[in-house]
Amino acid sequence: MRVCIPTENKEGLNAKVHGHFGSAPYFTIVDTEKDSVEIIDNANQHHSHGMCQPMNALMGKKIDVVVTGGMGGRAVQKLSEGGIKAYGAIPGTVADIVSQFTKGGLEEITAQNACAQHGCH
Repeated sequence: MRVCIPTENKEGLNAKVHGHFGSAPYFTIVDTEKDSVEIIDNANQHHSHGMCQPMNALMGKKIDVVVTGGMGGRAVQKLSEGGIKAYGAIPGTVADIVSQFTKGGLEEITAQNACAQHGCH
């Protein structure tokens, strides 16, 4: 499984999770089967509200899920259209999030609860 997590830095499994998907400086992709980590720059991290295009940075990366602190409804919809599920993250590091995800302890983000994790409405 390839898990994409928006992060604040390029520290791999020790990277701190960023609070919102579209404005993250980096995306850290963890392949849980190959035990590998890939870090991608998000060139679109600075954008007007509702205008982010984070999927451009992730094109061709074949991710299965996104785990994030928050995400807008449009991002949830675009991920869903691509067959990618999104889950809400607890604060912590990439390693913390991957561990929690593999244990099944994270809530799926849907169009109904998008952005609720950090007070967006």
